[in-house]
Amino acid sequence: MTKRHTMWLGVGIVGCWVGAIAVGLHSQPVAAPVAHPSPAAKSTPMPTPALDPMSIAAIRARAYSGSPITTLENLGEQGGYRNAIVTYQSDGLTIRALMSTPDGAKPVGGWPVVILGHGYINPAVYQTNGPEYRGFIAALAKAGYLVIKPDYRGHGLSQGTPEGGHFSPVYAYDLLNLIASIKQYPDANPGRIGLLAHSMSGHTALRAIVSTSDIKATVLMAGVVGSFDDIFYNWSHSPVANDLPAIVQTDRQNLIAAHGEPRQNPQYWAEASAINYVRNVTGAIQVDQSAGDSIVPKIFSDHLVSALQQAGKPVEYNLYPGNDHQFSLNRTALLQHILNFYKTHL
Repeated sequence: MTKRHTMWLGVGIVGCWVGAIAVGLHSQPVAAPVAHPSPAAKSTPMPTPALDPMSIAAIRARAYSGSPITTLENLGEQGGYRNAIVTYQSDGLTIRALMSTPDGAKPVGGWPVVILGHGYINPAVYQTNGPEYRGFIAALAKAGYLVIKPDYRGHGLSQGTPEGGHFSPVYAYDLLNLIASIKQYPDANPGRIGLLAHSMSGHTALRAIVSTSDIKATVLMAGVVGSFDDIFYNWSHSPVANDLPAIVQTDRQNLIAAHGEPRQNPQYWAEASAINYVRNVTGAIQVDQSAGDSIVPKIFSDHLVSALQQAGKPVEYNLYPGNDHQFSLNRTALLQHILNFYKTHL
């Protein structure tokens, strides 16, 4: 049995401009000609401070050109859709992905697309065509969506280092470059792109949807979608404490050494928290969460839904019983909610 809420609220935004007036003082004229300032006396514009890479402003400021999508291997018919391993470019790295294309005639304008962002899987054992999301892929592809699941850098045979989904922005770069790439793909409809993100990728997806207007509908399943304050202080069983690769721990410790924790430097971490920028979201959002999830706590989803409400953004919040981070016990209800949502918004 599910509990479902659909929420819409509006909020106004007020802008302020502050002007300054310079007053010139004039002396009595003199017979001598007026001297012009030498070039050395001209003022030099101050350089613009570099944006910190962790900040949402920095992610938004980068260019994401994408690349052609290249098929490496056709994996054949899967019963209603066809699988292939493909590649695209992200920051000079070759990133692999699993692409699932529906059977049948391509619609006018191309297939609507769902980009599927996977949760945390140890990069050393991650597989492009692993079993974790096959049920989601099958349901979506059979319903007429082209599904593409990227292997973030350092996962499987993707190039690069797996820096994690929280204390580095690089997975967001891979996702935003994939969005730019899929817009160039001949079989995809560039105006109908959606996201489906689970767990770790909730954070990656949230960074992406506050940075681009290309996403029409996003589903966040048990996502790490709270602020960095939540990540540090409201994640009692957080894997970032002990269980993630050494590179992730190093990134975390380096950031703390340079900037302190959120309670010591709230402005820095607020500027890195995508939840504080949901005013930039342009598409519809569905949030799915198990009420007793002990892997990614419900409070993360609660806080995101509240932020979206306050920003006047469309959000559908579905709660499921139990501690079911993988939604294995509630899969039928979850898939129905997802398909209904994409049918309406994508």
